Amino acid sequence: MESASFTLRRGSTLAIVGESGSGKSTTAMACIGLLPGNGRIRSGSIMFEGKDLTALPESQLRRIRGRAIGLVPQDPMSNLNPVAKIGTQVAETLLVHGMATPKNVKERVIEVLTSAGLPDAGERAKQYPHEFSGGMRQRALIAIGLACQPRLLIADEPTSALDVTVQRTILDQIESMTEKLGTSVLLITHDLGLAAERATDLVVMHRGRVVETGSAQQLLNDPQHPYTQSLVRAAPSVAAVRLRPGAYNDDAGRRTAAAESAFVAHAAENPEATTSDGPVMPGRNIVELRDLTKVYRRRGSKEDFYAVRNVTLDVPRGQTVAIVGESGSGKTTTARMLLKLIEPTSGTMTFDGMDVATLDKAQLRDFRQRVQPIFQDPYSSLNPMFTIERIVEEPLNTYRRGTGRERAVRVRELMDQVSLPHSALRRYPSELSGGQRQRVAIARALALKPELLICDEPVSALDVLVQAQILKLLGELQTELGLSYLFISHDLAVVRLISDYVCVMKDGELVEAASSEEVFQNPRHPYTRQLLASIPGNELKIQGDIAS
Repeated sequence: MESASFTLRRGSTLAIVGESGSGKSTTAMACIGLLPGNGRIRSGSIMFEGKDLTALPESQLRRIRGRAIGLVPQDPMSNLNPVAKIGTQVAETLLVHGMATPKNVKERVIEVLTSAGLPDAGERAKQYPHEFSGGMRQRALIAIGLACQPRLLIADEPTSALDVTVQRTILDQIESMTEKLGTSVLLITHDLGLAAERATDLVVMHRGRVVETGSAQQLLNDPQHPYTQSLVRAAPSVAAVRLRPGAYNDDAGRRTAAAESAFVAHAAENPEATTSDGPVMPGRNIVELRDLTKVYRRRGSKEDFYAVRNVTLDVPRGQTVAIVGESGSGKTTTARMLLKLIEPTSGTMTFDGMDVATLDKAQLRDFRQRVQPIFQDPYSSLNPMFTIERIVEEPLNTYRRGTGRERAVRVRELMDQVSLPHSALRRYPSELSGGQRQRVAIARALALKPELLICDEPVSALDVLVQAQILKLLGELQTELGLSYLFISHDLAVVRLISDYVCVMKDGELVEAASSEEVFQNPRHPYTRQLLASIPGNELKIQGDIAS
């Protein structure tokens, strides 16, 4: 970071946007003295309520952190204590800063968790982080950051793990606190649509420098710096009206393509919400799920929990089927059953005509080469003890693909495909940004040249420019190699850009399924309409020549 200057007015929201490594989080951490050990402020000042934070001793900074300046960090798993209950961690913040007493702390914990949008807060407070979904863990962090009603809240990607409806709820709550308490918000995000919708002013950073500042509408409609212009063009949330690459521009073309691909997807309980554009053609579907159900036994209860109920859908060869819905809707559970990571309670799963449930050891080994996952969390899906080269090469070694020299060449090809420098091969995951780690995970998934990729939020950790690169890459690979994708996401703007068909899940059930254009242009189910209305930046107006 070099010579960064900006001003945040009392009671307003300022968003810092930019790609991974641009200096956004470094700027925020410098404000509260939490730079890593090898980082220091060489010059300049950070004025907060008339005090220069760079000149304060650590003892005074500790009193300001949490109480006057709250922080919502980015990664919920590494910022929550895995062996302490959620309620205990919230209580610690309240007690340390004198916002509760030992007598009323339990009551205050429930209030704080409820305000962050966690249902049944009393019971949730007794649970551990691993019992929460990614979105719930993020809400717990938001609860801790807002617990002391700070005058400044630094929110570092506060909703990156949340689906759009919960995201809107959380941001509405933050906005409500800003208005009620006069709290200022410093919002760090790679989502330009979210930033433009929620912030009064924007700061654009690139390679450690502030390259442009201004009001949200000004930067959207008339960006001056080339980097800002590239951000606006690449942001799917802002330019949500664009069709995905390769989409048909006429009704006849759409109908013909739909009939040829023979997509069939329907909700067992609500068949009228589902559209079929053509007859089923034998062999055209690489995946067929029929009445797939997963039931869990609740702890301490005689009632069963249906994570997935009677899901029926097809994935046509060479096409992309997206599953969207809120956290807990059953999206990831469906994918994990197809990957044979968990066993279904009932129903059937067919891959290329084979019953996945009856595969023997040799068939399962072949299946795992042909079907590869890209998991959501790049922090936990990479072995921290392996170099990047060993991580990417591991599938090739496991399945004995090629000679050592050929594997080395293949690894470098994969690094080029995901826009990572070869110099990163000698590094470890801890030395990469979140976006870079996700690109490593994608490279590893592509190593064996699979036929089906199951993508569980594959671009949720990426900034808009890298996100656009990865989505373009996935599209090019699909065209070149005939890949099929089952694409799971809570980001409907991304889904619109990449998907041929969309399946909407709610409470474990399919409520709507149709072609991508039909779902986005003519949603039938009220829940689908609610999801679409919650897209950040959905109502923003931008100039057509910039978005096109």
